[in-house]
Amino acid sequence: MNDRQLRYFEKQLVDWKNSILAEAQGTLNQLQDGPMREPDLNDRASSETDWGIELRTRDRQRKLIAKIESALRRITEGEYGYCQVTGEPISLARLRARPIATMTLEAQERHERQERVSRDD
Repeated sequence: MNDRQLRYFEKQLVDWKNSILAEAQGTLNQLQDGPMREPDLNDRASSETDWGIELRTRDRQRKLIAKIESALRRITEGEYGYCQVTGEPISLARLRARPIATMTLEAQERHERQERVSRDD
């Protein structure tokens, strides 16, 4: 992978991370605005369910940020774009679709098949 391609992916990853952080800040601001004061019990339950979903989403995004930071670290260390299992280059198409990918498509499929077999046992 050439330097121009690395910069492209680095920008994608940084932009993605900043977008997630901005959304998280919006959620935090809404939480700090105060408690929900829904007069109707059904409305209150619905709002609490919505907040539960929102908080689970933020937790998944927190984990995603860790993966993005790992990808950025791999760029810095010169390891980005190579499969951590086989050492082969990861296709640009796969990296465009999932910039945090750590395995080639074939290695990922093999890994998922093995997980399924292990889970079934």
